[in-house]
Amino acid sequence: MVGHAAANAMNDQQTTRIQTETQSTDLEVAREFLAEAYAGQRWSADQTRQTFSFRYTAVGDQAMTLRTIRFDGHLDGVMTPSEDFVVQWTNKGRGTITTDSATIEMEHGRPQLWPQQGAAFSYDDYDQRIVQINRTALETVAGERGIDAGNLQLDHTVRPDDRALQVWRSSVQLISHTVMDRHASPLLQAEMGRLGALALLELYPVASAALPDELLLPKNSHIRLAVEYVHEHAHLPITTNDLAQVSNLSLRALQHAFRRLFQLSPNAYIRRVRLDRVRDALLAGDPATTSIGEVAKQWGFAHAGRFSAAYAEQHGEYPRDTLRRA
Repeated sequence: MVGHAAANAMNDQQTTRIQTETQSTDLEVAREFLAEAYAGQRWSADQTRQTFSFRYTAVGDQAMTLRTIRFDGHLDGVMTPSEDFVVQWTNKGRGTITTDSATIEMEHGRPQLWPQQGAAFSYDDYDQRIVQINRTALETVAGERGIDAGNLQLDHTVRPDDRALQVWRSSVQLISHTVMDRHASPLLQAEMGRLGALALLELYPVASAALPDELLLPKNSHIRLAVEYVHEHAHLPITTNDLAQVSNLSLRALQHAFRRLFQLSPNAYIRRVRLDRVRDALLAGDPATTSIGEVAKQWGFAHAGRFSAAYAEQHGEYPRDTLRRA
């Protein structure tokens, strides 16, 4: 369970330090604490076979906090959209996150980005770790790396690869050691926030730019479903039949709508989104270790020559030039 909570803060020189801890053996007290601390709807809690206990901690600053929740019981509800970026994982128990399009089963030790649009959750007898990064802090770091930070969105549907997971886990270990040190300088604390933001940009790709305003018009509601589906599932095999089914349109109507709105076929639109994701990955990569070919294959481009030409046509430079600027 994650959300928008702001923990009690203490001033420490130039930065605002956050350090909070609470625990209880009363189920209702625990539920009320979390319901008050986190923005959400329709919260409910029940006892399981285990003896109930609850513990919550938060440490960090305004840019980033590390949090833990242990809840020996059942908790479910709905979290509303969040401005912050929240990565959470469980070390025990069972947890699910449900959006309009999918249900995510938590895997112990594997980080999962919380959906920006909000989601329902259900947890049982769980021990959870959370890294919560302020939007402004992440957009600042993204902008420094050449990523368009306006209305920044990350794709929570992507399953991070082993390299990104290794970077994330190593970063979190260092961050945790530092933020728990009450004698760490404000400058070092601030650097940990930057490190967390950089690791998050490695873990999840930046979603493409905001959709055209025209898609918000009622007459375009069906095609908007198809477009949103492309942005949410660009990492998966997508066909025009999939988009027609999602939008409840015929193939002919789907083709016509994409031509009218984007001057592109649905397949060309999918390719454009994937080329945007490649660019984001290259800008966020390390020129010394990032393989352009591997990034291209990750987004469905197997033929190096055709990929390079399509990338240059869309972005005005070759992939190697983008990677050099990372």
